[in-house]
Amino acid sequence: MDVFLQGARDALTFSAILSVIGGILLGYMVGVLPGLSRPAALSVAVPLTYAMSPIGAIAFLVGVTKASAAGGATGAILLNTPGEPSSAATTFDGYPLAKKGEATRALKVALYASVFGDLVATMILILLAASLAQFALKMGPVEMTAVMIFALSFIAALSGTSLTRGIIAGVLGLLLATIGLDPESATPRMTFGFIELFDGIPLIAATVGMLAFTEMLLQVQALFANRGDASEAAGFERETDKSLHAADVKRVFPVTLRATGIGIAAGIIPGLGPTIGAFLSYAINKRLARPGDQYGEGDLKGVAATEAADNAVLPASLIPLFAIGLPGSVSAAILVSAFMLHGVQPGPLVFEQHPRLIYGIYVSMIIASLVMLVVGRLGLTLFARVTMVPARFIIPFVVLFCVVGTYLERDTVFSVFAMLALGLLGFIMQRFGYSVVTFLIGFVIGPLFELSLRQALIVTNHSPLAVIDHPIALAFLVAAVGSLFLFLRTNR
Repeated sequence: MDVFLQGARDALTFSAILSVIGGILLGYMVGVLPGLSRPAALSVAVPLTYAMSPIGAIAFLVGVTKASAAGGATGAILLNTPGEPSSAATTFDGYPLAKKGEATRALKVALYASVFGDLVATMILILLAASLAQFALKMGPVEMTAVMIFALSFIAALSGTSLTRGIIAGVLGLLLATIGLDPESATPRMTFGFIELFDGIPLIAATVGMLAFTEMLLQVQALFANRGDASEAAGFERETDKSLHAADVKRVFPVTLRATGIGIAAGIIPGLGPTIGAFLSYAINKRLARPGDQYGEGDLKGVAATEAADNAVLPASLIPLFAIGLPGSVSAAILVSAFMLHGVQPGPLVFEQHPRLIYGIYVSMIIASLVMLVVGRLGLTLFARVTMVPARFIIPFVVLFCVVGTYLERDTVFSVFAMLALGLLGFIMQRFGYSVVTFLIGFVIGPLFELSLRQALIVTNHSPLAVIDHPIALAFLVAAVGSLFLFLRTNR
């Protein structure tokens, strides 16, 4: 109890609360601006936390992540242009509502559903993470190897229409993670004589390059391809009713509750992420539609179904991160770098080594949810106006942050060149349908996967049949094969 109070006191300091507010404001701006995704914003924001305390840094990044998810609905509803991929499903009903003169009502439902999904998922995180961590402590290298094989196969199967391309992207991420010194013999591997590569490719360079810089390249391409085109804005002047009534709340609440559960499940399972969670929630709720529902034609239920699930993913994705050190989404994977920058290794031991910090993060996440509600409600109209900022003004500033943020990690130009090279690689992968998400998950868990695999080979004396003596590992391997089989069956 004393540790919890100490963590809560840390989270309630002026600097920590200010960090949350700053993160919420930045996150909303990023979410509102079309083309700037949540992971890209998070990867650029991580270097800004160097001088912060651990609780302030994580609180700031949590604020960025939560608010960018909620802000992404603004462009989706008003301009039919989602602020990020996970908000794409919101356009199905959000934009038709705006065209019918119900833009403000749609924005309010998106905000309240986002806050509800986020807050409930945060509570689930607080209740389950420690328990799962105790279970995770019983897992040895064989079990951990099987878990990561399952995660990679599941991610590859759900990352796109091609299983082969998903697997190739994940394996490529694993291979790039092996660059550096061998963990056992300290022998340089694929460093090509560059001392800067002895510690491997910088994680910040990889995330910033593959996400933020890649997206800017795609935005430049789209800018030139659509030069002269303008998005149609749904104006507020056509609105006749801006209020949410008790009947609306009663009608939308069951969908919001169901969508929150779907988002939590999508966050706990590594690799699904907010985009899949939002589309999955929309599909399930549409299938369960009642007579009179108008999914796809402008229904508040459709907005609630996507936004609640989208925002429930992040807190839930921290459950596998805290429990076994395995990120459940790209955003959680990027948070790993922030934890490690401040001397914290995510995993089951974090509850024993840094309990005060974890409790402080919990309280900060609840504060972030409440601040998100207040800021979102007060800035409803203001944030909507930001969608009119042309992309040609946004792109140069984001590229500048990419360069500066990457340079600050190691104070070397080499990191900048690595970021640019990986950004170009991400652009090529996107063009040919290879999943950047799968690549980054493979890159993040690569070192841990290699270490666990080596330890597992020693424990089992290099015998594959020894996995029979490890039922948990066997279950995950069967699940990995099952996920691949299910994908192949449904994509013939």
